[in-house]
Formats: sequence, structure tokens, C-alpha cells
Amino acid sequence: MESPTPFDSDAPLGSRRAIIRRNPDDTSEIEMIEATWGSNPQFSDGISYRFVRAEGRAFPVNRCLIAASEFQLSVGSKRYRVRLDGGNHFYLAAIWEPAMGDWPISYRVVTVAANPEVALYQDRHGAIIHRRQVMQWLDRKVPEMDLLETPPARTFVVEEIVEGPSQSALAL
Repeated sequence: MESPTPFDSDAPLGSRRAIIRRNPDDTSEIEMIEATWGSNPQFSDGISYRFVRAEGRAFPVNRCLIAASEFQLSVGSKRYRVRLDGGNHFYLAAIWEPAMGDWPISYRVVTVAANPEVALYQDRHGAIIHRRQVMQWLDRKVPEMDLLETPPARTFVVEEIVEGPSQSALAL
């Protein structure tokens, strides 16, 4: 299985990433495949959507997961990393869409209202699926509303991503 890596919320549409899903040809098998981020713009007035809101939605088919060590976001010219307090990796809840025409298999990340730490920077973030919840999401054995919740306060650590050397000057 692929090691979790940072998920960049500002990555360009069409970026490719591994997703984890039930094999549609053999649902007893879980597979990891590469998919394109964003829906097919041909079917939505030329717009490709990267996210889908959880509220009021059911996801009875095509559930998938994106393994992540953190997610990254931008606010103005500043970039931030958001990771679980404790450093564990996690999964982002997502849905995949089959290839259509010349558009490959794709996925969209399911979002929830931001928890208190992330709400200081933006109003939504990807829905977090913890490792213990992976099969609950993939097998649809737990209602969406029980899994796609805003995490409580103190779930995340948010740090600014600073480019270049961490030491600004040497005192001589």
C-alpha cells in the first residue's frame, strides 16, 4: 500500500493520486488505483469540481479513500499544513467516477464544516476517515452522517509552511 503523503487542497485539477476503493468487478477485493482529481467538466457546463459537500448527501456507491499524512491549504500568500494531533495518518473520504469518453477515472473529496483549528483559515475541509473507520466507509455499513462529521476541537495541529532555511540570521 502507498505511504500516506501530504494532500494539497490547491493542487491543480487533473492531478493524479492513488485512491483506495472496492473493485467494481469483484467487490470482495479492495484495490488501489490511480485517479484524476476533479469531475468531468463535459457534464457540468465546463466546470470540473474537486469537492462535494457532505451535508444532505448520501453516497451509496463509488466510495473511495485518499491516504494522507496531512492536508495543506493556502490563505493569501501563506501555506499551512494540517495534521492530526499525535501525527497519525488518516484518509480523506471521497467518491470516484468511472472513465467517460476521454476523461479518466476521477475522484472528488467529500467536505465537512471546518473544525475550530481549521476554521481560523477556511470554512471547510476534507472529511477525515480514521484508520479504524476504513471498512465502515468502504462497505457502507455505517450511515454517512455518522462518519462525515466535523472533528472536535484539538483534533488538528496547524503549522505554517515556511520555505527556505529555518534560521533567519546568525549572530556573530
